Amino acid sequence: MSQPPTPPRIKVVVRPDYRDNYANSVQVRPSTWDFFFQFGTMDQKIPDEIEIHMVQGIYLSPQQAKALLGLLQTHVANYEKAFGEIQLTPAQGNDRVQ
Repeated sequence: MSQPPTPPRIKVVVRPDYRDNYANSVQVRPSTWDFFFQFGTMDQKIPDEIEIHMVQGIYLSPQQAKALLGLLQTHVANYEKAFGEIQLTPAQGNDRVQ
């Protein structure tokens, strides 16, 4: 009887150019080959204008995008179990979440 293969060890290496950023805005642009996520921060300096300052763009394969979806669903569900339902409020004058 053969032994199942041992899964490889995963080693996380933080590159010197790694940076943490905060984002309260994300845009998604899908294509046949990948999903492009643009992360940024929204700033409203005057009542009738919102500026979105783009911070980082990340390309994901469709497989990685689906894996990310699963991870987010799990983590959001766990968060809501611990802290209650997350309420989405639309941006002023806009009914979609940025």
